[in-house]
Amino acid sequence: MRDRVKISDPEKLTLLYERFRDVCLVEKEVWKEIFMPREITSGPVRTNMQDRYDVQIDDPVIEDTLDANIPRGSAALGAAIQEYRQHIAFYRKA
Repeated sequence: MRDRVKISDPEKLTLLYERFRDVCLVEKEVWKEIFMPREITSGPVRTNMQDRYDVQIDDPVIEDTLDANIPRGSAALGAAIQEYRQHIAFYRKA
């Protein structure tokens, strides 16, 4: 089984929360896995290379609350994600 690395960098978490919100809005349900373009510091960039992140929500009630906010739109879902961000963890698949 592949190792997972928990993301703790505040800037990366901000991007992951936004990506999580966007993916949930497009797919209309809370997603357990999201993709982000790989961070390349130099050289050519391959746009088809993405990192995979597992999304872990530690409370089913919070997951239901997030799911209920999806039909209310981006602002409502974003506010719910910010409210419960301590219960949402992202793990990059190594």
